[in-house]
Amino acid sequence: MGVEAPSKSPTPSFLDRIQSESRILPFVKYQGLGNDFIMVDNRDSLEPKVSPEQAIKLCDRNFGIGADGVIFVMPGTDGTDYTMRIFNSDGSEPEMCGNGVRCFAHFISELENFRGTRRFTVHTGAGLIIPEIQNDGQVKVDMGQPILAPQDIPTKLPANKGGAVVKAELVVDGVTWNVTCVSMGNPHCVTFGMRSQVLQVDELKLEQIGPKFEYHEMFPSRTNTAFVQVFSRSHLKMRVWERGAGATLACGTGACAVVVAAVLEGHAERKCVVELPGGPLQIEWREEDNHVYMTGPAEAVFYGSVPL
Repeated sequence: MGVEAPSKSPTPSFLDRIQSESRILPFVKYQGLGNDFIMVDNRDSLEPKVSPEQAIKLCDRNFGIGADGVIFVMPGTDGTDYTMRIFNSDGSEPEMCGNGVRCFAHFISELENFRGTRRFTVHTGAGLIIPEIQNDGQVKVDMGQPILAPQDIPTKLPANKGGAVVKAELVVDGVTWNVTCVSMGNPHCVTFGMRSQVLQVDELKLEQIGPKFEYHEMFPSRTNTAFVQVFSRSHLKMRVWERGAGATLACGTGACAVVVAAVLEGHAERKCVVELPGGPLQIEWREEDNHVYMTGPAEAVFYGSVPL
């Protein structure tokens, strides 16, 4: 007489186990001039769905999705339409991100099914930001007024021109650089070169020099650093080392800070094309309202979901 084998419950599939054991995070990957972000729909809460530690893993280009940061679309606060928060690829949280806010605007349009020109208000760590999607798909952003007082940037370099730090000397590894310091809600150190030398930005070893600026003792909150080459009074070229993200293809707040610094140093007019490794941005520092306006592209790269 045969012995009946004990019955076995069906083995759960890999996907069944993921869905039962893990939280699935839908996301959209966006890029603005090569500065790329994992966009998360967080409109149901002011608490990020991803922790800084998880953001580090998601941003890893070998073992994760790969990105310069994770951006959260949250409910509006202080009377704004939306709130934007961002974790950098190292888990730190910057006040704002210029390329990121353009991606943020396009992502909102997708989430809300907006069509045509649309303008809305965004609360950020840098204050009120107002992006406007143009008919051609570009995003124009009112980035607000630049901050020039050294204690508010912050930098320990003393003011040397009208309350601002303009073309001040900064010694990095025994080399004296001329720097102008600007905050666009986040700190920027802008340099056009070392004393009388003209900077050739393509020749820079950014991975070596960038961290030495970022962690310099003159910048108590660390700093983003822009290295700039002047082609004309309306055409500037920059490479950027971003605080918390390293060398990136573009930095929107950095491009804004570059035009402000170029005007203060007498290199450029108030309306410029700023050429970055990822492409150009149009920047205008308007004299009538002292606001800086940035215009540039943003686009979705792919859609996905990931277990946390």
